[in-house]
Amino acid sequence: MESQKKFTPTFSFELFPPQTQQGVEKLRLTRKQLALFNPKFFSVTFGAGGSTRERTLETVLEIQAEGHVVAPHLSCIGSTRQNIRAILEKYSQAGIRHIVALRGDLPSGMAQAGEFRYASELVAFIRQEFGSSFHIEVAAYPEYHPQARSAQADFENFKRKVEMGANSAITQYFYNADAYYHYVESCELAGLNIPIVPGIMPINKFSQLVRFSDACGAEIPRWIRKKLEGYGDDSESIQAFGLDVVTDLCERLLQAGAPGLHFYTLNSANLTSKIWQRLNLTGHTD
Repeated sequence: MESQKKFTPTFSFELFPPQTQQGVEKLRLTRKQLALFNPKFFSVTFGAGGSTRERTLETVLEIQAEGHVVAPHLSCIGSTRQNIRAILEKYSQAGIRHIVALRGDLPSGMAQAGEFRYASELVAFIRQEFGSSFHIEVAAYPEYHPQARSAQADFENFKRKVEMGANSAITQYFYNADAYYHYVESCELAGLNIPIVPGIMPINKFSQLVRFSDACGAEIPRWIRKKLEGYGDDSESIQAFGLDVVTDLCERLLQAGAPGLHFYTLNSANLTSKIWQRLNLTGHTD
């Protein structure tokens, strides 16, 4: 973990573009509450469909107009260089300088990957077209991507993203700190010298957590799964136990030298705020 200790910790919150007007209003309230903590940035996920992409752009520009640093997610699978260039030009003209570059999932019904196959190709394209105009975040998978051929193949994919010019990484969420420590160690051995910020998922509903974890390859340790199962429909106990588990995980990661935390808020301030306050974190002043 020595490589990570030299980086100034950054704290950030992930949001997704709402699909209804009610969702828009809820997200504004969530953002207002979370902004009190002075995060380094808000990131906004990228929808695959046309209308969802428009909502991503609207959400990003609204956050930017409020005076916050915003990092739009940009997925390249199924897209063209022309399309990606147009999106980046819009962001650049709006004064946005932070991008989360991802491969993404192939939109349903689409057979071809498009002009990009891997996130490393997107990183290389951004650097080729826009130089160092953007700070580029990429994804890291301490428990490895669910579609990866092997752990080594997945790590090689990550290495290529860094070699193509990624500035920093945000991990998929995890509840096993050892997976993160091992991943950082692998990066150190490979000479990869960028911040690798842990992604943090608060525990709200057990069924939702299982669904997300099955999809993204995150392991729910057996002892956590069995405890959550035991609470049944008692959402109060699930959240209380989840707060203890996640706060303890965050404490251990920060004490070990993790360069910050990135919270997957699911557009809700409640649990993230409680974890932040328990950790007694300090926001960014720059």
